[in-house]
Amino acid sequence: MAKIKVEDSLITVLSIDDKDYISLTDMANAKEGESRAADIIKNWLRTRYAIEFLSVWEQINNPSFKVVESDHFKIQAGLPNFVLSASEWIGKTQAIGMVVKRGKYGGTYAHKDIAFEFGSAISVPFKMYLITEFQRLKEEEQKHLGWSAKRELAKLNYHIHTDAIQQNLIPEELTPAQTAIVYANEADVLNVALFGISAKQWRDANPELKGNMRDYASMNELICLANMENLNAVFIQEKTPQKERLIKLNLIAIQQMNVLIEVENRKLLK
Repeated sequence: MAKIKVEDSLITVLSIDDKDYISLTDMANAKEGESRAADIIKNWLRTRYAIEFLSVWEQINNPSFKVVESDHFKIQAGLPNFVLSASEWIGKTQAIGMVVKRGKYGGTYAHKDIAFEFGSAISVPFKMYLITEFQRLKEEEQKHLGWSAKRELAKLNYHIHTDAIQQNLIPEELTPAQTAIVYANEADVLNVALFGISAKQWRDANPELKGNMRDYASMNELICLANMENLNAVFIQEKTPQKERLIKLNLIAIQQMNVLIEVENRKLLK
């Protein structure tokens, strides 16, 4: 669930079956207030144009859609006594483009394609602002996904790193507690090379933060860290002393961060 702000009104966006559904109720509230939201949605649904639009969308996206039932509504559209609610539309046609939810985030929701169309019933400027803010939300989500993917990559590379430590630096007679010290010590080689401080120094400086310094790293730092973990695994297998590895990794970190920052700046200039 997310909220986007459109002309001083908060509009709820829900992910349902990996698709984005926007609250028509919130959109209607923005126009006339909470007391008339349901009426605005019903008034839009009873128009022939809305029913035709919904029918076409469902036929494209929903193989279970009941076309005959939608045609029945289409015939009645515009008649003085014709009223259609979202629940009735969904129940009679097995539509998936609209959803009625109860509880905390209750209300009528519609797939983004339908919600944008409903925006025209609110006002054209509102519709344009809605599309702009929704796109901004999607861009922010993509940035977060990119960060998460690189964080996962760093974690996977860490397994390669620890495997090299296990095979080359840990004698069989060490206890699990002693082994943990070796792992932590090698992790700090990477921490010091890239961040300039050890894990303990970071925790002491940031007692209010949860997790570790890698959870707060930038995407560029995570990319660099993933590369360094692979390189350190190679250096360990080559029996390079830790002191030499630290110096090499620090120089590599400086070089790679400069390259990544330069690439990022070029993108911003474009």
